[in-house]
Amino acid sequence: MIVEKSNTAQLIIDKISSTAGKVNFIDNDQLSKALLYLENKGIPNNKHEDYKYCNVDGVFKKEFKNIEQKLNTVTDVTKFKLENALTIVVVNGNYSESLSDKLILKGLQLTAFSSLENEEKRWIGSIANVESDAFIALNTAFSGNGFHLKIMDNEQLQMPIHILYVSSADSEALVNPRNVIELGKNAEATIIEEQICIGKGKVFTNFLSEKFVGENSKLTSYTFQNEGSNGFSVNTNQVTIARYGKYDNTTITFSGSLVRNNHNVVLAAQNCEAHLNGLFTTKNNQLVDNHTLMDHQMPNCESNELYKGIINDKSTGVFNGKIYVRKDAQKTNAYQSSKNILLSDDATINTKPQLEIYADDVKCSHGTSTGKIDEVAVFYLNARGIGKESAKKLLLNAFAQEVINKIEVDELKDKVLNLFENEL
Repeated sequence: MIVEKSNTAQLIIDKISSTAGKVNFIDNDQLSKALLYLENKGIPNNKHEDYKYCNVDGVFKKEFKNIEQKLNTVTDVTKFKLENALTIVVVNGNYSESLSDKLILKGLQLTAFSSLENEEKRWIGSIANVESDAFIALNTAFSGNGFHLKIMDNEQLQMPIHILYVSSADSEALVNPRNVIELGKNAEATIIEEQICIGKGKVFTNFLSEKFVGENSKLTSYTFQNEGSNGFSVNTNQVTIARYGKYDNTTITFSGSLVRNNHNVVLAAQNCEAHLNGLFTTKNNQLVDNHTLMDHQMPNCESNELYKGIINDKSTGVFNGKIYVRKDAQKTNAYQSSKNILLSDDATINTKPQLEIYADDVKCSHGTSTGKIDEVAVFYLNARGIGKESAKKLLLNAFAQEVINKIEVDELKDKVLNLFENEL
């Protein structure tokens, strides 16, 4: 298929290169490849198959005609912190040591990209291929000063790590947060990544995270997105799991004019496991697009996906998930489910669960369902004295609870429940 390329990428490069410049922690070869890829491929529009329902090029042309990069200084994030977690703060794509908590947990090491030794820099870009996606290339070309977070071998962290990504601008801006999270052998950690947008200017956040789950390690992660009407974002997670490793992620999306999540998980060794869960609510003209890839490369691995959407007004929800089973990945057990409720006749959901299997001894299945609130159930509740609106809220709560219950951090769970009630 021939894809029409726009000049949006070149305009972005021209507008922000004077302020961003080249960063010294990205390999020069990667920088060159990233810029060449952007110049040749451009920003994806709806003629790109993977962005069929998410025309980011059109969003840039409409919402970001004049990227001025007037970024604000943020001095206080106390109200966004979780009390029982260790907080790391990233402001407009750059790690802020002054706003972050002091690292007091044994076995935890955090280093800003700008302070990494040459040997440590090898992790950056090792699994995020700059020639695979325009937004990986864009982040590589203009990445902020992110961080490398390492949990040492045999360490089980007893406190969650709350990574707070704050974007704030007075005008149209583009920020590129980036991190590397590495779990050593037999390590265990819980990480909460929260994205917020403050200030009066629109901000496009192009987030990239490379996560390495070591042998016999477990990473439990939560992504919480509530950026408001000024927030636009593409969020890419590249994850690789070693033997006997386990990766769990739950993504909750409540707001953001455009939110695109690319979650790519490689089950790279035998007997590893991955679970992806998602809940999103949309309203007005909002677009939330979840793309997942479970890449089963070796035998005896398991993956599960459950995504639920509640779509209202003239908004659009998307779920496109692929389970890819390579020929060596015998004894794979993989399941994928997408369930959605439409609250308006003008709401749209595009869902496409996929299986691509090259092994013959596997158990794989996928399914999707979309509909409106069950009027029979509403009538049943009405007959028992519950008002119509209360009945609908009760049913929507029950629908969402299956995903919300995946959250094991009580403080975050309470926060999500309260905001979900407000969304309803």
